[in-house]
Amino acid sequence: MEGEEGRMAEPMLRELAAALREVLEWKWDGRFGTVVAEFPLSRKASVLGVLDRYLVSRWNTASIEDAPEIVKKIQEHLGGLMARQLLLLSDPDAKLLVYCAWWPWGNGQTISIRVGLFGETSGDEGQAPVERTLRAAFDVS
Repeated sequence: MEGEEGRMAEPMLRELAAALREVLEWKWDGRFGTVVAEFPLSRKASVLGVLDRYLVSRWNTASIEDAPEIVKKIQEHLGGLMARQLLLLSDPDAKLLVYCAWWPWGNGQTISIRVGLFGETSGDEGQAPVERTLRAAFDVS
């Protein structure tokens, strides 16, 4: 990605992807411009443990009202948060954030996560570099 923020986000994305590669299979989610993976509830603790090593803040429906404006924009981009959903983020003061939307399914047995980038460089003109960066980091064709 162009710009210093993009260069700073890329290594973290690659490390996060490598840490999750053993347990998750990724695909592209064009609806949200993210990579997405689904996994059984039995992997919840191990996946959340990896995410917590890289993403330093966590938001849910109870805490989102007190979140920084950028966090609120991300949750709006994703259609809002519902019960049991989480939004995990890298440094909320960065100009380009790595985020993960944690979405348990209604069946109680499956969880999907979406990992994306959000910030000043992720507008319409920045979507192509964001998509290339995410696809490369998570090895999604």
